[in-house]
Amino acid sequence: MEERCEPNSLSRRRFLTAALGGAALLGATPLLAACGGSGVAAAAPSGPPRRGGTLRVGVTGGGASDTLDPHIPVANPDIARVLNLYEPLLLRDHDYKLQMLVAESLTSSSDARTWTAVLRDGVRFHDGRAVTPADVVATFKRITDPKDPKSGAASLTMLGQVVPTGERTVEFRLTEPNAGFDDLLGQYSLGIVPADFDVKRPIGTGPFRLKEFTAGLQSTFVRNDHYWRPGQPYLDELVLINFAEDDARINALLSSQVDAIDQVPVALVDVLRSDPRMRVLRSATGTWLPFTMRVDRPPFDDVRVRQALRLVVDRDQMINQVLSGQGRPGNDLYAPFDPAYDSQLPQREQDIPAAKRLLAEAGHENLDIELVTAPIQAGAVEAAQVFQQQAKAAGVNVRIRKVDTTTFYGENYLSWDFAQDFWYTRNYLPQVANGSLPKSPYNETHWQDPQFTDLVTRASATVDTAARTDLLHQAQRIEYERGGLIVWGFVDQVDAHQVYVAGLVPDRTGISLSGYQFREAWLGTAPVDSGK
Repeated sequence: MEERCEPNSLSRRRFLTAALGGAALLGATPLLAACGGSGVAAAAPSGPPRRGGTLRVGVTGGGASDTLDPHIPVANPDIARVLNLYEPLLLRDHDYKLQMLVAESLTSSSDARTWTAVLRDGVRFHDGRAVTPADVVATFKRITDPKDPKSGAASLTMLGQVVPTGERTVEFRLTEPNAGFDDLLGQYSLGIVPADFDVKRPIGTGPFRLKEFTAGLQSTFVRNDHYWRPGQPYLDELVLINFAEDDARINALLSSQVDAIDQVPVALVDVLRSDPRMRVLRSATGTWLPFTMRVDRPPFDDVRVRQALRLVVDRDQMINQVLSGQGRPGNDLYAPFDPAYDSQLPQREQDIPAAKRLLAEAGHENLDIELVTAPIQAGAVEAAQVFQQQAKAAGVNVRIRKVDTTTFYGENYLSWDFAQDFWYTRNYLPQVANGSLPKSPYNETHWQDPQFTDLVTRASATVDTAARTDLLHQAQRIEYERGGLIVWGFVDQVDAHQVYVAGLVPDRTGISLSGYQFREAWLGTAPVDSGK
């Protein structure tokens, strides 16, 4: 790996000091500036994109459970791989609008029971074979296999049949109407694969094809010469490198061992901005880092305890201390970009007397709980620490148990009594399907509310927009009043890259670094570092 300057030694202790308090930024600056060495900065690329080169990207998280399976991504490196190897029929773009990918169109019957996809002419897999309706059928058969359902299966319970109806047309025949079926199909975990797909030979239609993969460490990809977008991707090679710790990832960028990183700790944003070699990429998103309370386990099986813990949170303080102000307060609901998001519900504020009263009524005046955290996403561990301090005011002792990312997403994931998670921008019903139904693949809170389930089921089948919105508002009120999530805020996505990297743009989906859409990235000329 090319080195453009010697790595500096930003220690874990000093890094955390910087990350946890704005006042420490002055102390961090000399460390960060130290890597500048020669102070040589490349000129920002201009003109049309250039082809060639290798982009090396530091990605947060990952571990021994890393996968190349297109249909079960969990950690950030999984998602980055999936988005560059595979493509679904459609997907949300940088502006959070549905964009056709493998399909050139998707239309609904008037009763929303049948959806017809026309496959884009000229889309080929990595091995040169054209995508056929049979491949689409096989893909959804794999995802919804009742013996081994994949992540997206929970949102497709109404899918009756997938039927080829022409050389490039496929019908999705539903067992009940679903006016938002296009939104359900627009998920990155629904990549189209060939009928003979084998994860040991991962073939998709994405802009890159796999060269090498070592779980927990690194993935290398090369350009897919059969890619359907003219001229893209521009890079010859893409390397994704796992980083379990923030400081290692930051150091890798500062020492030019990588060209871009996701999830910059927000306390270091201004420092990176002051480095002429760096560019900071900021996006307003619907990403959220919830605290998750298991509603089927004591003490969280008592709704008064859940309400009390929501009331101990000072959301503005969380935004300021955890995110350095780069985010927006949450109201214990997700999907803020959904047109049906209920913004009329009263904004929940910190209310310590009310929290104490609820805990006393529940018989937990001196509540002692364990909170499991891990560096799963920038700000997660810091949020746990701030919550711990806020809870003290209500007499709640929060014991923080920090584990590594592999352990967090290991065999106990979805079993922690009180923990955290991260979710990117989604509309309400796709998010419900992923995490808020009894059979959802990531139901962290073990939420099973028959009234809620009935409402979202009816909403999914309702074509009339006003009636559907009314049902969704009723469902959201239930989660607001008795759910198991503490949604304290929505996070601005902040990433960084060397100035010679071009083509990365703000992305509202919440997925890091331009939505990990590296097909659009290209490289200018890197400086020659005299300090080598």
